[in-house]
Order: sequence, then C-alpha cells, then structure tokens
Amino acid sequence: MSPRAGTVGSRRRPSKGDLTSQAILDTAARLLRTRSLDDISVDELAAGAGISRSTFYFHFASREAVLHALSGAVLDALYESASTWLRRGDEPPEVAIRRALGAGLALWRKHGAVLRAAVRARDTDPMMREFWSGVARRFVEATASQIELERAAGTAPAGPDARSLAAVLVSMNEQGFLSRSRSRRSTVRDRELVDTLTCVWLRSVYGSTHSDSPQ
Repeated sequence: MSPRAGTVGSRRRPSKGDLTSQAILDTAARLLRTRSLDDISVDELAAGAGISRSTFYFHFASREAVLHALSGAVLDALYESASTWLRRGDEPPEVAIRRALGAGLALWRKHGAVLRAAVRARDTDPMMREFWSGVARRFVEATASQIELERAAGTAPAGPDARSLAAVLVSMNEQGFLSRSRSRRSTVRDRELVDTLTCVWLRSVYGSTHSDSPQ
C-alpha cells in the first residue's frame, strides 16, 4: 500500500499524514544502508518515525510496501534521467546517451541501498516481482520506440528486433549500475563504466561509436 493521498493541489503544505509517511520512508532508507530488509522490523521503522506500530500500519501494509514506495520514487527518477536520450531532439545521440547513463549511475550511487534491496526482494516477493516487471516493460518499450524512431529517421541502421535489442540494453545498464553501486566510489571507474556503456549503446543502435550517421 502506498502512502495515502492528501488534498489535491500542487501548492498545498504537506499534511501530518504526508510527513509521517515520509518519516517512515526516510527511516527505511537509512536502515537499508547497513542492513537487509529482512533484518529490519516494523517496530524499528515505527520508532524511527516517532510513531506507534499501529500508526505504521495506517500508512503502510508491510515493510515490503515501504520498499515498494521507496523504489517507485527512485525508479521514476531513473526513467526521467533515461528520457534525456528519449527526448534528445537535435542533440547528437552520443551526448544524450552519455548524459543519460551518467545520470542513471549517479542515482544508483545515491540510492543504491534501496535499489539493491528491491532487486533482492523481486526474487521472493510477488508484489516486488510484479512491480519490477512493470518497470522493465516501461523502460524497454520506451527504448524500443526510440530505436524505431531513429531507424525511421535514417539516423540508425536496420538491425535486430527493436524490443529485443532494448531489453538487452536495459538489462545491461541495470547489471552494470548494480555492480558499481556495491563498490567503493571512484570517479575514474564510474567514468569508465559510462564510457563503456555509451560505446555499446552507440554500436548497438547506431552501428558506430560516432553517432552523427550510421555506418
């Protein structure tokens, strides 16, 4: 269950319920930096938010629902960063792809604990598995549509089925970012990963590491 909606209006002040839900989410994000979701109790989440156990259940149905809400917010941000390429306009593909990948890695660095917990949970929790399937479809379908647009415009050459190619590229990003989020922060290694992923995307979609025109 997601946090309960408040009064409609983009300029309204957060309600007490909004603030309580956010306190629960903040507590979970903090605890996930050092522990797994299985090791975090509802009582700890409630205590961290300064509420009772019964009040916790007014806002969320379970610990997993808290993780679902945390993951949804981060994955929305990831999708927005990926849209740099999807909305590139006249910008060279290489520039848009590199910026999108860099932004995606930065989000994995910032929210890695939450995203890693969500990846683990999808193997055992049906709600998270269904949630991730929907997320994957969203990313893959948007990427496939962009590949088809690039091909129709003559910017990218014909190639494998767009959806199959998109699925491979999206999965590659996830695995690369997941791995880097587990390791010590390194500007050099992060840049190398972005450079490598950019090269693979350009070769796979545009047939060249220089994306001005297909070869």
